[in-house]
Amino acid sequence: MLAHVIDWSLRNRFIVIVAALLIVASGVWSLVRLPIDAFPDTTPVLVQINAVAPALGPVEIEQQLTLPIERSISGLPNLAEVRSVSKNGFCQVTAIFRDGTDLFRARQVVAERLDAVQLPDGVDRPELGPISTGLGEVVHYILTSPVHSLSELTTLQDWVIKPQLESVPGVAEVNTWGGQRRQYQVLVDPARLIKHDLELDRVTEALRTNNLVVGGGQIVTGGELQVVRGESLITTIDDIRDIVIAAHDGVPVRVRDIAEVREGHEIRRGAVTANGRGEVVHGLVFMLMGENSHALARRIQERIDEIRRTLPPQVELTVVYERSELVDQVIGTVRNNLLEGALLVIAVLFIFLGNLRAGLIVALAIPLSMLFAFNAMLRFGIAASLLSLGAIDFGLVVDSSVIMVENCIRRLGAAPAGASRLEVVRDAALEVRRPTMFGELIIMIVYLPILLLEGIEGKLFRPMALTVIFALSASLLFSLTLIPVLCSLGLPRRVKEHVGVATRAAQAVFRPILQLALANRGPTLVLAIGAMIAGGLLAMRLGAEFVPRLSEMAISINAVRLSGVSLEESVRYSTQIEKTLLEEFPDEIRDIWSRTGTADVANDPMGVEVTDIFITLKPREQWKRGRTQAELTAEIEATLRELPGMNLAFSQPIEMRMNEMIAGVRADLGVKLFGDDLDVLKTKAIEIRDVLRQVPGATDVVVQQVTGMPVLDVHIHRQAISRYGVSAD
Repeated sequence: MLAHVIDWSLRNRFIVIVAALLIVASGVWSLVRLPIDAFPDTTPVLVQINAVAPALGPVEIEQQLTLPIERSISGLPNLAEVRSVSKNGFCQVTAIFRDGTDLFRARQVVAERLDAVQLPDGVDRPELGPISTGLGEVVHYILTSPVHSLSELTTLQDWVIKPQLESVPGVAEVNTWGGQRRQYQVLVDPARLIKHDLELDRVTEALRTNNLVVGGGQIVTGGELQVVRGESLITTIDDIRDIVIAAHDGVPVRVRDIAEVREGHEIRRGAVTANGRGEVVHGLVFMLMGENSHALARRIQERIDEIRRTLPPQVELTVVYERSELVDQVIGTVRNNLLEGALLVIAVLFIFLGNLRAGLIVALAIPLSMLFAFNAMLRFGIAASLLSLGAIDFGLVVDSSVIMVENCIRRLGAAPAGASRLEVVRDAALEVRRPTMFGELIIMIVYLPILLLEGIEGKLFRPMALTVIFALSASLLFSLTLIPVLCSLGLPRRVKEHVGVATRAAQAVFRPILQLALANRGPTLVLAIGAMIAGGLLAMRLGAEFVPRLSEMAISINAVRLSGVSLEESVRYSTQIEKTLLEEFPDEIRDIWSRTGTADVANDPMGVEVTDIFITLKPREQWKRGRTQAELTAEIEATLRELPGMNLAFSQPIEMRMNEMIAGVRADLGVKLFGDDLDVLKTKAIEIRDVLRQVPGATDVVVQQVTGMPVLDVHIHRQAISRYGVSAD
């Protein structure tokens, strides 16, 4: 079969060259449209369900919201796992489905089950989270103003900025974090309510019925139609104050008579501070699952530029984090490495082959194989990333072509005068067809077990293995088709086999070593086995890392304070941290912002005692402290360790999200104490609670009593478990 392929290629050289040009054109087309990201997205197929009940505590939330929701979705097709978090006034249930499940079908079946859930009166229906992934946060921006209040900025975000960004193709959700959502609050005075012989339900009903628009049908008079409408919409605070609740002896009792009406804001579950200047309104743009993050970030930036021109005076919209910056750095690094690697391989080829034409023919295998791989990556939905492209070894890609071209040169040099160049190239290609094919296939087989990996490991490393297999397959294909054709056209009829200086030097070093090894076969085998054993022992002492650590030029800090701290105290402390770091590292830090608590759409539910601090860094050439990001992180950590009252865990934005996806957001440890004397058990539980609260990363350590038995609910960040060695023992 291989002989037939080579014969056909040499007989139809024009067709082979045209086919190669078509592959080049389609490869360039695929490269332009290839999704680009820093890392492969390892998020499982999951559906988040959020439910809010501000009046309920964690125990009531668990009993009345979380458990009914969990029971309603149990037994769904392909459901692998259900996680839940119950907090004061809020719960989140995460349904994780098996890999390969269609996300939209999963959301549909979950929504159908939720329709049948029985929830307490006054609790809104649960809502599904956005159609996004764990790495979907592509743009972070903040709204600031020296003259406008937080409430005004929040209104601007919700009614002006957010709708425009949500209209950008590829945006799944625009989340608002921090700020103050405006409310009109009616503060009823119980004494005045009793004085006018009224009930609170009467006030609530009056407020509801006086904020309506109702239809009254139509009136036709003289052939003219008039639409009858009753408008009673509230537009000002005075409208609320003038609402009539009841009447005594013809004297109306208005809202102003029994209550104070004022403008306030909703109960806040989160806040954001930035650059040491106090609270701001923070926006997060989430990418729709499957979108190209690099292209989407560009579209969002263009829309933000348009929005800035429509904002009121003295309102500033600042982008503090954009995924495309990191992606550009990663792709730039990969591009430089690939280019430098290709040039190095080409230079080595020229040195050892000693023939310019032969070197150019072999060098063509590199771009052709990569363009073929880009075609396959686009068809299989593989994004260009650090892992998918970083594993390409051009030495492997050109291996079969080197063997083919070198043998053609050798046969042409030894061919008799008048021999057909086409026949000589054909015989040379047939002579080495088996070793070239077997060499490439053996390397590809090495990567096949990676394709069998499942879960997070499979999503991380399968793109890398497939990309290498695509490139090697293209190299094998071209070595049997295009390379012989180019040799028959590009190499001269008579080639003088030339042994270069580099080859002679290598042979001079290798020949005596080979002779010495063959003359002392026993000691050579013993030495080889000893080296192998020593290498194995050293390998056991080496450290291990799941994925290579990427310098994101951004730092994330997870700060956990004592449970029970107020939101205002967390905000004050976060602002102090920002000021401290900006004063200590003015040449290294570009922007710093702190997210405390939970956003409107609680993708990552946290208590107000937990703060995520994000730092974006200036270009490295401007730094005066720390040669690398790791050294700078160590100096920042040393600075913050002097601040008391919190535990810190350092990471990077994408790294933190990947860690959470790999290990889950938190580990929920339930510590149950058994015994006859309940008072003794309660005392022991409190002692254990005080110890657990000192564990770095432990939050929400609460002693509860369930069926007469103390239970400690402990929430520990997975990141803290891996960092500090916390266990559930």
